[in-house]
Amino acid sequence: MSISNVVIAIAMEAEASPFINHLNLQPDTSFFPAETPFHAFRGKHNNCNLTVITNGKDEVHGTGVDNVGTVPASVATFLALQKMKADDPADLLINAGTCGGFQRKGASIGDVFLTTAVANHDRRIAIPGFTPYGIGRIESTSVENLASHLDAKLGICTTGNSLDFHEMDSHHMLENDASVKDMEAAAIAWAAEIWSTPHFGVKVVTDIVDGDKPTHEEFMENLGTAAKSLQDALPKVIDYVCDRKHDEL
Repeated sequence: MSISNVVIAIAMEAEASPFINHLNLQPDTSFFPAETPFHAFRGKHNNCNLTVITNGKDEVHGTGVDNVGTVPASVATFLALQKMKADDPADLLINAGTCGGFQRKGASIGDVFLTTAVANHDRRIAIPGFTPYGIGRIESTSVENLASHLDAKLGICTTGNSLDFHEMDSHHMLENDASVKDMEAAAIAWAAEIWSTPHFGVKVVTDIVDGDKPTHEEFMENLGTAAKSLQDALPKVIDYVCDRKHDEL
């Protein structure tokens, strides 16, 4: 069956807005339960129905910042796929956003990576049998043809709930063979797996994890540029995946 109904999960408003505006997607205020902070924007692009979901702003702690991290990402993704299962099931979920990249894996600022798998680097559970669960590695749907079409790089995305990292995180990121690092991908993939929805990530590098600049400074410095790069890449991704079968990606 050809792909015609795509969900794009994007954590931050600054990452999502250029793409939403570019495709003139419209807010659907009835999509998520009113109690949640999440937002949905829907529309059609060529022959594809698109639903962009974002995590909204923090109301629980009253900060008003973007709801980044694994908890809001997994809940938003789960609820979106649950709603669509009842109406018009999603054929594909794309997790789009910015990330840190590793020089040792050939990453540079602005590079576009497509995920081959995701894993966690901060779920250390030293109890027999729990270690693989903590790592939580999940394979992405194969997108080698798409990567060639976009001239994008392929690699594993490692996920953790902190922007920075310490020595133990670094050890696990290396064990995960990560090319890029973010704060949501593994959680989004977990929710997609529950609904048996094929998924992959489109990640644009804002900072170099194994570089010499402080992560938060480099991230803020390059966020605008990366968001524009994401805006350029995402329509090309959608154009490519729509009307294709999964084994053609």
